[in-house]
Amino acid sequence: MSPHSTSIIQWFQSLQDEICKSLEELDGSGHPFREDLWTRDGGGGGRTRILTGDLIEKGGVNFSAVHGQMPQKIAQSLGLNENNFLATGVSIVLHARSPHIPIIHMNVRYFETDQGDWWFGGGIDVTPHYIREDQAARFHQHLKTVCDLHDPNYYAQYKEWADNYFYIKHRDETRGIGGIFFDRLNSDINTLEQNHAFVKAVGSAFVPIYEDLVSANRNKPVEDNDKAWQAIRRGRYVEFNLVWDRGTKFGLDTNGRTESILMSLPPMAEWHYAYHPEGNPLAMKTQSLLKKGIDWVNYQSH
Repeated sequence: MSPHSTSIIQWFQSLQDEICKSLEELDGSGHPFREDLWTRDGGGGGRTRILTGDLIEKGGVNFSAVHGQMPQKIAQSLGLNENNFLATGVSIVLHARSPHIPIIHMNVRYFETDQGDWWFGGGIDVTPHYIREDQAARFHQHLKTVCDLHDPNYYAQYKEWADNYFYIKHRDETRGIGGIFFDRLNSDINTLEQNHAFVKAVGSAFVPIYEDLVSANRNKPVEDNDKAWQAIRRGRYVEFNLVWDRGTKFGLDTNGRTESILMSLPPMAEWHYAYHPEGNPLAMKTQSLLKKGIDWVNYQSH
């Protein structure tokens, strides 16, 4: 490991601790996160933490720091020569019980090789079961504010990257309302310290963003058709994570811990043949808004 990687790993661990504490308080059930410590045969390990509470039906906040010889398949996909690598970070997915509270995902990570390669990556994105334009605008404005403090070009660039990445190609629809997504932040762009500062800002934005979404939605009444639609939308989430998500593939290809890699999946999901959400106007509106390129910060509802 490089000299600076130890402090980066320690910061990711502290981020996991802080977020878990805040989520336990927000959930309010009194149920603590279950923690599983694990080691990877090829080197390294992590701390998987899972919460099953009153507000959060299933939530995972994972830390990992894995290292060792990089599989040739991964090296080729990253455009690298054979190497020894370190990959560390925090990954979060929360599935709330209420269909009015969106699914939220965050990942912040750091990667390096013994060949001198290094970069940061990450982002935050939201997958509402029901898209509400005012909440989408606040969410994106929060991310834009974080980005603008570090580079005025970041938000537009990383918002477009998220639109393209969190896209379910076989459905021709986005996973949700996107957010920001970035990868390979390295010395060609900014110093390591500058990039780490940006990643820290993204990580620190997670709890305030989720608290806002919860506050706006946790007391909304839930009908049977809301739960039915939630199950369908969760199914789309499963499709993306198992078919398209590069993080899932990286974890499985590097012999990571399967339970930790698949913690992003919801506890319940459904698929119905040729499903259309007739009779649920908000669901139909949501379906119409699952597309790339929406300027959510300046969005005017129709």
